[in-house]
Amino acid sequence: MSNSFLLAPGSTLEKRYRILRELGRGGFGRTYVAEDINRYNESCVLKEFSPVVHSPKAAELFDREASMLYHLQHPQIPRFRELLRTDLGGNPSLFLVQDYIKGQTYEEILISRQQQGKNFTEAEVTQLLFQLLPVLEYIHSKNLIHRDISPDNIIQHDADKLPFLIDFGSVKQIAANAVVQFNGQSDTAIGKQGYSPAEQMRLGKVSAASDLYALAVTALVLLSGKKPQKLYDINNKTWDWRSHVSVSPNLATVLDRMLAEQPGDRYQSAKAVREALKDPKLSHIGNIISQMVTMNFVGRPFKNATQTATSNHTPVNPNPQIVKNNNIFQLIPWKTLGSLSVILVPGILAFSVVKSGFTLPKLPELPKFSSRQQPPDTSLEEAEIIRQEKIGKRRKNINIEQDIFYQKVDELYYKKYPEFQGRTLTEKPEDAEIRRKWYEVAEDLLDKLEKGGEL
Repeated sequence: MSNSFLLAPGSTLEKRYRILRELGRGGFGRTYVAEDINRYNESCVLKEFSPVVHSPKAAELFDREASMLYHLQHPQIPRFRELLRTDLGGNPSLFLVQDYIKGQTYEEILISRQQQGKNFTEAEVTQLLFQLLPVLEYIHSKNLIHRDISPDNIIQHDADKLPFLIDFGSVKQIAANAVVQFNGQSDTAIGKQGYSPAEQMRLGKVSAASDLYALAVTALVLLSGKKPQKLYDINNKTWDWRSHVSVSPNLATVLDRMLAEQPGDRYQSAKAVREALKDPKLSHIGNIISQMVTMNFVGRPFKNATQTATSNHTPVNPNPQIVKNNNIFQLIPWKTLGSLSVILVPGILAFSVVKSGFTLPKLPELPKFSSRQQPPDTSLEEAEIIRQEKIGKRRKNINIEQDIFYQKVDELYYKKYPEFQGRTLTEKPEDAEIRRKWYEVAEDLLDKLEKGGEL
């Protein structure tokens, strides 16, 4: 039986940690929020090791959590402080001490929203994915698997609204064998029913792909407001989420692959998921605007050059030159420069490049080339360039991902001006009115966000 007993608020451990309140309890014991007296009453978390049933396996998992947290150094993972050994009521006691992340779990946020008849929007969930995938990249690079990703193990930090990944009690180091032996028995399967894939729950086999599976389930739960069991067809062993929520084709494709039944059919890395979410073939109008901002940024050396047909992430030419200007990098595919034509279709911008070589403005340290043709006069007006830059700066000031922001602006733009779907967009003066309307939509959205509104 457990030797755990409730620590009263105001009591102090080792003359250092003053208990504020109980935060929760689980299989290992209770968790408390405390003040670190030696660090100017800074808040921290004390996780007690006092399992209901003592076993070498339980002690191994708790020690593993402390060891893993000690080695993990990431701004979105609670920092390990110490492993505290003390005596409570005559019994040896062990506490893991780590940073306290002030905020709500995504499960708590979802419950609060459902009381208002709302769930998370696609833009919010996509932003969550972009913010959390680098954390998984970091963890997986350390040969670690979290194994328990779900809305209640992700906290939205009050200060910067970034998601923090918590509860590393289930972290497992990847070994040569997927199942580690303890006392002659296979490793206990750890995970959350509905969130963890079958191979993890049944066999204890984990990989980066199993964390990505759980992250996809988390995304669907936030989008739909339904438990995983309501979204999964147990008879056919398939996810039936499309009847509950509608998202863009690109996100739907990414989620489906993350949720593949066979681990080998899923993405094998968090980086691969991020790249798929930023598929240049599915870029929206905002990508063009963001390119214009980049091309015409500080000093605007490209002001008189025609826009290149690239996405923000993947150049047309596989061997582009990299030009550095004021610490901003722009990929310039020299062999494919030409006039840009952008076709506006519902939800998608299709790019077509008409090759027509010309001479760019002379810049220092650029590769030399010649051309018989001069660049067409497609430069933007100074006032429009300044307006683009202001939009970009305002977006950065409120810490909104570029891709997420432009995606939302596109959505509002097409809703307000459906007549522009299918219309060709260029940087030429005759398309200034279309661009002006897009800027207005972007600025209206920024006004709302700066006043505390949501995407």
